[in-house]
Amino acid sequence: MGIASEDAIEQLAMLIDEVEEPLKKTFQNMHQGYPTEALMRFLKAREWNVRKAYKMLVDCLHWRIENQIDNILEKPIMPTDLYRTIRASQLVGLSGYSKEGLPVFAVGVGFSILSKVPVNYYVRSHIQINEYRDRVVLPNATKKYGRQISNCLKVLDMTALKLSSLNQIKLATALATVDDLNYPEKTRTYYIVNAPYIFSTCWKVVKPLLHERTRRKVLVLKGCGRDELLKVMDYASLPHFCRRESSQPSQNSPNEADDCFSLDHSFHQQMYNYIKQQAVASAYNSPMQASLALCNT
Repeated sequence: MGIASEDAIEQLAMLIDEVEEPLKKTFQNMHQGYPTEALMRFLKAREWNVRKAYKMLVDCLHWRIENQIDNILEKPIMPTDLYRTIRASQLVGLSGYSKEGLPVFAVGVGFSILSKVPVNYYVRSHIQINEYRDRVVLPNATKKYGRQISNCLKVLDMTALKLSSLNQIKLATALATVDDLNYPEKTRTYYIVNAPYIFSTCWKVVKPLLHERTRRKVLVLKGCGRDELLKVMDYASLPHFCRRESSQPSQNSPNEADDCFSLDHSFHQQMYNYIKQQAVASAYNSPMQASLALCNT
């Protein structure tokens, strides 16, 4: 880190130290004991411009307060059947860890159908996964690998992608905007796999909607991407759609033991149970709400 970078971090830290107490509190919840790393992420997102990074960070802190993000892991999506529908149509899961210890998140872009439940549930689920990643997955990885793990890898499966998928672009863009503005530099690389011929057409539409720093992180791999991905992760951490020899489409089955998209997968079970436990333990929940959180499994 250069002297200019250190100066920028120091300046931003001084500015944040002057914000109102509610903003300081949510910043503490956000940085999880690593304030310098958090400041660096926002500075990187704004090309180390302190003024712009400060505005971005303060806007993020206001967003967290206005949307009660600090408490979002205390609010399970109920009933379980509703959440199961979300998991079956918003395909995302944790498949393992890279050789460096970075969590590997799989995203089934082609098979996702983001119209099975109201939009607000998809947004809420997306934010819950982000917060669970930051508050539980990354700290656990940091402890396991003995060094700070602050970001992840994402493998995006384009199998079954169609032009009709562009109908979901509004919601997909909204989710990408949430990440760009409030979770900057949390993903090191986006790997695109199983891209059909129609992908180039869809990419031309989506690409201009993404921030330049996000576009620079996108790598399109050949076929299922297995050979390239095995350079950064072990076979056991490959998403199930990257393990086959060819890129022939195959519908994801919720009965497959390695289907990280399914609610029955260990990652989603652990996260969902964690949220229910947080709901019970939270002083903000009424006894009736806590009872519901325990009973609605």
